[in-house]
Amino acid sequence: MSKGMVIVAVIILGVLTLTCVNLIQSYQNGNELDYYLLKETTEAAMIDAVDYGYYSASGGIIRVDREKFLESFVRRFADSASASTNYRIKIIDFNETPPKVSIQVGTNTIASFAGDNFDIVNTLDAILETKYYEKRRVEDVD
Repeated sequence: MSKGMVIVAVIILGVLTLTCVNLIQSYQNGNELDYYLLKETTEAAMIDAVDYGYYSASGGIIRVDREKFLESFVRRFADSASASTNYRIKIIDFNETPPKVSIQVGTNTIASFAGDNFDIVNTLDAILETKYYEKRRVEDVD
């Protein structure tokens, strides 16, 4: 009888361990996917928001339009994000010239401890720049 209870306890402990590992792994994979989504969306939105009129008038200074960036970023992020997850997007800093943006995206989790919710937060600082010293067209900037 005692050996039977030990076997049941080991099986229950194994199931609980696998459940915890699965939960942690799903949060880690979700965090990684959210980070790459944030990175790719920010890069594409910055390139979409380049002000070509200002670029040609200023003689080669790249400027990113704030409204175009926000519109493109939110549209692209909403198209690619998971529909079952709640996101909080926070623009921390935005410079039009030179183009720089700092974005924070928080993801709600179901984990809580003593009434405090734990959220996974990704922060990204992105700078749109060129590595060339001679004047180039905006289309040539990677």
